[in-house]
Amino acid sequence: MGGSAHFSFVKPISGNDGWLEATLAALGYELVDLEMSRGGLVRVFIDKPGGITVEDCAAVSNHLTRVFAVEEFGYERLEVSSPGLDRPLKRLEDFARFAGRDASVRLKLPRDGRRRLEGRVVGVEEGKVLIEVEGKRWSVAMTEIDRARLVPDV
Repeated sequence: MGGSAHFSFVKPISGNDGWLEATLAALGYELVDLEMSRGGLVRVFIDKPGGITVEDCAAVSNHLTRVFAVEEFGYERLEVSSPGLDRPLKRLEDFARFAGRDASVRLKLPRDGRRRLEGRVVGVEEGKVLIEVEGKRWSVAMTEIDRARLVPDV
């Protein structure tokens, strides 16, 4: 079967992030990620310049509870949190924003015998992610990326 239990249990919600992104942007937050489990758990990961506080999470949770009721969005439990130090990189804009930082990129299919690229994000060029790994510059299309995360600075 393969895969981890987490990824068979939790899946990204597609089709719902447009209105949610607009709602959060109006409050001054960025939607980083959105997940939903089969049990009705909805996880919303938010960010803003300067980082996220517990008060931010509480305010967004209270607001989304009301928005979900109005939108008749069914869920059992809502969790709102920061993306963490190992923030996921989901869009080209994320890679451009975090140029100069270390990231771990997992490819959908192996390329040159590698499925995982761990190195420094150079940026974005011609719609592709540039990442330097062990002195070699890789150009990777978003469609080739399974998932990517920042490597925390510790």
